[in-house]
Amino acid sequence: AVVDVSSFSSPSCCLTRHLYLRCRVDFGARALRGTVALTARAEREALRCLVLDTKDLQIFKVTVNGQDAKFGFGQKHSFKGTPLEITFPFELRRGQEAIVEISFESSPKSSALQWFTPEQTSGKKYPFLFSQCQATHCRAILPCQDTPAVKLTYYAEVSVPKELVALMSAHRDGEMPDPEDSSRKIYRFSQNVPIPCYLIALVVGALESREIGPRTLVWAEKELVDKSAYEFAEAEAMLQTAEDLAGPYVWGQYDLLVLPPSFPYGGMENPCLTFVTPTLLVSITLPKVIAHEISHSWTGNLVTNKTWEHFWLNEGHTVYLERRIGGRLFGEQLRQFQALGGWRELQNTINTLGETNPITHLVPDLNEVDLDTAYSSVPYEKGFALLFHLEQLLGGPDIFIGFLKAYIQQFAYKSITTEDWKKSLYSYFKDKVDVLDKVDWNSWLHAPGMPPVKPTYDMTLANACVALSQRWIKAKESDLCSFNSADLKGMSSHQLIEFLALLLLEAPLPVSHVKRMQEVYNFNAITNSEIRFRWLRLCIQAKWEEAIPLALKMATDQGRMKFTRPLFRDLYSFDKSRDLAVKTFLEQRACMHPVTSMLVGKDLKQDQ
Repeated sequence: AVVDVSSFSSPSCCLTRHLYLRCRVDFGARALRGTVALTARAEREALRCLVLDTKDLQIFKVTVNGQDAKFGFGQKHSFKGTPLEITFPFELRRGQEAIVEISFESSPKSSALQWFTPEQTSGKKYPFLFSQCQATHCRAILPCQDTPAVKLTYYAEVSVPKELVALMSAHRDGEMPDPEDSSRKIYRFSQNVPIPCYLIALVVGALESREIGPRTLVWAEKELVDKSAYEFAEAEAMLQTAEDLAGPYVWGQYDLLVLPPSFPYGGMENPCLTFVTPTLLVSITLPKVIAHEISHSWTGNLVTNKTWEHFWLNEGHTVYLERRIGGRLFGEQLRQFQALGGWRELQNTINTLGETNPITHLVPDLNEVDLDTAYSSVPYEKGFALLFHLEQLLGGPDIFIGFLKAYIQQFAYKSITTEDWKKSLYSYFKDKVDVLDKVDWNSWLHAPGMPPVKPTYDMTLANACVALSQRWIKAKESDLCSFNSADLKGMSSHQLIEFLALLLLEAPLPVSHVKRMQEVYNFNAITNSEIRFRWLRLCIQAKWEEAIPLALKMATDQGRMKFTRPLFRDLYSFDKSRDLAVKTFLEQRACMHPVTSMLVGKDLKQDQ
């Protein structure tokens, strides 16, 4: 059996197949309190125990089929949490099921939950709560087998203040007044497709919805809901394109939820309810992120990495599908351009992490590694590069999508490893084994740094970006007057992002150059988050003091880690802004998402 080094549970002994959650959201105590009933099946004879993952949870009582069971905590681990060891009051035979019911309460400092006071929301009137369980934080909400090797269905009943709406990564199954408290109501949810625990999600707030398609509502606070509905109007076209490429969409509903700005990721593929950052509402990359989260409905949510070492199976395939959707909707040249942008992103990541860093392996060793600290673009972009390379070797996009469809069909509802994927690839292309055998599999999968081969990219859209970035890199002081606003004529937002990304791969520009760039291009006036982020990094790396307040503002106005961490790191590396960066972080820390706060704290050497 494949061992998940990030979990204490042992699914090879006992498997949880269904979860029934009844809980109350307590904004005053910042806690979830209730019971979780797990349907557990013995996978071997004479089973007497079950080990579950927990993190900062209180456990009050455990019963098995209604009989009291002994339980205790094992040794606490610094980031994995604490194993909950349950002893059954009777033996289970192999294949026999039992209901294990646990009374629990989460901690106010749960790493899975972010609680907001009314003042921190757009409406300023009601509190707000959201969860983020990927990769190993579901255990900080409720006791579970917190490994992607285990998939279960779930049903939930959640009690919240009656002015608020609760949503989960499941179908909405009605609501009713809370019989125990007239100031509250209970929302019910049902997820009948088996999912790994990291896809369990909950949000509670003053949310409204707008219908934007036959299976899609957009949810947000009132202040953002109309703008969000307008911006996400393309979702149904993307869903249909994805179905055409990958097969039927099995989840029924596809809703979108816009979260407060501190949400740490661009998006999270929670089934039936994709979570997204509001930074997308001022970003040209909105379609790309939505296409990415939609694609996860097949690669990640339906076919899932068995352990986090194989995370690239989730993300590499999802980026591949996302770019195929983009190619269908916006043209093949854009797909090629975004693929090349991904290669640059990978170069940037590997420059930051170091080319011999073992975390840059496509399939890394994660023993005693905190997954939050290991997170990077490597599984996304190195994974995509491998699939793009294989597409080119095996006969092009139309042939390769045939494999992807067959792979999804073969492994739907399962959790798999890279070895399973590779066998499937060899079996599908059995007439091209000689081509596959020429791939340097060891270097692609198990070596650090950039991949052994660079795929070929159509450079049509990239050439203008390369030419302009080279002019700036080579320019002497006396050449600066040759630049003017006409340089950007005809360049799309995508190309501006690439132009800035190319400059960020080089040694920092002299401060005279970024000042001139601001004079002629006025980048400070751009609100588009992807452009602004790269422009401000360029300014801080060039040691332009006037950019310090702008970079600090962007790092703290939103909490998307892709933006916040590099901005804080650059501000920390610049002697003129280091102390202010640390001071600002310490002031803002309490309002930050718990994972963001922990990682920025490490970056700024402020670990608690």
